[in-house]
Amino acid sequence: MIEQIRDLLVDKFGEEAVIRLDEQPLQPILVVHAAYIEQIGFFLRDTEGCYFDFLSNISAVDYFPEDRFSVVYHLASLPYQTQVTLKIELQNNRDLKQLPEVDSVSAVWRTADWHEREAFDLMGIFFRNHPDLRRILLPDDWDGYPLRKDYVDAESYHGITTK
Repeated sequence: MIEQIRDLLVDKFGEEAVIRLDEQPLQPILVVHAAYIEQIGFFLRDTEGCYFDFLSNISAVDYFPEDRFSVVYHLASLPYQTQVTLKIELQNNRDLKQLPEVDSVSAVWRTADWHEREAFDLMGIFFRNHPDLRRILLPDDWDGYPLRKDYVDAESYHGITTK
């Protein structure tokens, strides 16, 4: 199934849209070029035979000490009872003033709104064109992104000791 999806994406968007098929994990992952993620989302949602109408999860991965992150999209087609996992890879120098960026898929799947906010809040992934990208679990004035592997816990927050 995943090979067919890869072939559909290559036919639609060209060879540059699909970086590789990673078959090593328990569930195969289609690694796609980040610049195509929204277009690929619309295509997989709206194309007969695919109809991936449900985004069940978005997760972000930190490859510290490398300056690399990835965003993983878990999609399901309820009518066809199939699943596919997409992944994009992002390079970033870990400067908290220049977050890794990717286009939002919230226009494709409404559930992405909350998933992307969580990835932003906890990992510091910036989703361009997100309708309301702000922290979802932490206070607005929190410093840093606590799921990053190089995150250092604050000594205190507004006078409250955190350790």
